Amino acid sequence: MVIVGGEVVFNTAHLPESWKLDTYVMHGGYTALRKVLTEPMSAEAIIAEVKKSALRGRGGAGFPTGLKWSFMPRHYQGEKYLVCNSDEGEPGTFKDRDILMLNPHALIEGMAIAAYAMGVKRGYNYIHGEIWHAYERMEAALEEARAAGFLGSNILGTDFCFDLFNHHGYGAYICGEETALLESIEGKKGQPRFKPPFPASFGLYGKPTTINNTETFASIPYIIREGGQKFLELGKPNNGGTKIFSVSGHVNKPGNYEIHMGTPFAELLEMAGGIRGGRTFKACIPGGSSTPVLPADIMMQCTMDYDSIAKAGSALGAGSVIIMDDTVCMVKALERLSYFYFEESCGQCTPCREGTGWLYRVVHRIEHGQGREEDLALLDDVAHNIGGRTICALGDAAAAPVQAMLKHYRHEFEYHIEHGNCMV
Repeated sequence: MVIVGGEVVFNTAHLPESWKLDTYVMHGGYTALRKVLTEPMSAEAIIAEVKKSALRGRGGAGFPTGLKWSFMPRHYQGEKYLVCNSDEGEPGTFKDRDILMLNPHALIEGMAIAAYAMGVKRGYNYIHGEIWHAYERMEAALEEARAAGFLGSNILGTDFCFDLFNHHGYGAYICGEETALLESIEGKKGQPRFKPPFPASFGLYGKPTTINNTETFASIPYIIREGGQKFLELGKPNNGGTKIFSVSGHVNKPGNYEIHMGTPFAELLEMAGGIRGGRTFKACIPGGSSTPVLPADIMMQCTMDYDSIAKAGSALGAGSVIIMDDTVCMVKALERLSYFYFEESCGQCTPCREGTGWLYRVVHRIEHGQGREEDLALLDDVAHNIGGRTICALGDAAAAPVQAMLKHYRHEFEYHIEHGNCMV
C-alpha cells in the first residue's frame, strides 16, 4: 500500500523507524509542546491558534476543532478527560492506523498540548480492536515519551502533569460513535448515549470530556509550531491544512495520500495511478461507506474539501475514497453495504434495529432475482423513516447509501427487477 506524506502528519513517514522518539525529535518533534509550556502560551492563545487554523475534525463530522475545545469548562475543579478516537471501523477507512504505526509521537504531543489547553490531566486513546500491532506500537511510544519526560508528572520541568493510556477496543463499529466509545471505556456495552448532555459537560465517568480523532490531534503540533495561519494556508478558507485521503478500490496505487485541502479530485485520482486496468471510472464513495455515492462525472468536478463534496451531495467524512469502475453492479455493492450496517446496528433504536434489516433483505431480494416493482418505493420509504430518527448517526449511515444509490443508479435496480440479473 502506498503512503504519500505531506507537510503535517506524514511528513516523516518515509524515514527509517519514523515511529521512534529520536526520529521524531530530530525533525522538530515536541518543540510545540516545549513552546506551549516554557514560553508559556495561555490556554486562550492555544485555542485561538487552533481556531485560526480552520482545522476541522478529521474523524468524519468535520466540526471545528478549536470551537469544540472551547466548550470544555476551563476552570472546572474536578477531574476532566481527553479521549482520542482511534476506533477506525468503517469500510474504506485506514488512515489512523498508519498514523499510530508511523508517527505515534505526533498524536501524543498533540494530545498533551490539548490537555494543557483544556486543563486535563488524564487521557485515553481508544484503539480499534482488530489492529493489535498498532496498539503495541502506541504502547512502545508511550513508554518512550514517559521516559523522556514528555508525559507524566512535571512535564519538561513545569507544573503541568498529564498521562495518557491506550484502551483496546473489541471491533464493534458502533464504538466509533463518541458516546458509545465512552461507554466502552467505562466497561459497559458500547451503545450511544442520548445527547444532550454532550461530552463536554457529561462525558467519561460523568466528567467533562473532549473527544477528537487521531488525525485531528496529530495535526496540532504543526499548528502550534508553525502557526494557525500557515496551516490554514495549506488548505482553503473553512478547510484548513492537509488531509489524509485513504484511496481504495479499483485504482492502481491504493493507499494513504496526505494532500492540501481543496486539491481537485482528478489530481488525487491521478496520484493513485488512475483506474485499474484502464477501465472506465464509474462511481466514488468519497468519505467512507456511510457517505452517499457520487457518479464519476460529478466527482470529477469536485475538490477534496468539506464544502465542495457537500455541495455535490455527499460528505467528505473521514476522507475514505472508494473508487468503483464499470464492472461494479451497484445493486450488489449496496447489498454488501446494507448487510454491514444491519450487522453492526447496536439494536438500541427501533428504526435502526428493524429498518437496517428491512433494507438489507429488500436489496438482497433484488440482487438475487426476486425483486418486485414496489421494492424501490419500499426502500425509499424505509430509508426515509430511519434517517434522523435514531440516537446516533448509524441509522443515517445505513439510509444515506440506499437513497444515493436509488437517486443515481435507479436504472440498475429496475433492470435487476425486470431481468433478474445484473446489467454489467
